[in-house]
Amino acid sequence: MAAVVIYESLTGNTKRAAELIGRELAARGIESTICPITAIDLQALSAADLVVVGSWTDGMFFFGQRPGRGGRIKDKLPAMAGKRAVTFITFALEPRRALDKLSDIVRATGADVIGGMAIRRDDLEGGTKDLVDRLLSADASPTP
Repeated sequence: MAAVVIYESLTGNTKRAAELIGRELAARGIESTICPITAIDLQALSAADLVVVGSWTDGMFFFGQRPGRGGRIKDKLPAMAGKRAVTFITFALEPRRALDKLSDIVRATGADVIGGMAIRRDDLEGGTKDLVDRLLSADASPTP
């Protein structure tokens, strides 16, 4: 199995989360390629069984939460028909619907979004491990 972890980061938290996800997947025997949205490894993406896409939460605390630079993510993600995908959002206070909005962007590429998770920026290690645990336990279940 091979995975590509694609991220959009502003302060480095989402980049670190992507690196932790890639490292955790690799530790569990899944070949992982990590790349920013501006430099997607298209060869690795073509060969990947799984695509993980992450961004940070942008917007006001009470309203308007969205994936950071969602427009750039939408413009840079290539068509991914037939790819299984997982999304993640890093956040400080409240992600609200930012994860759903990121999942919609990824789904619009043709990918099958099988899950997602909001990860607190003050617990990146725990959150990323939890994401991989959930992903691999879901992946172990029989497919219909």
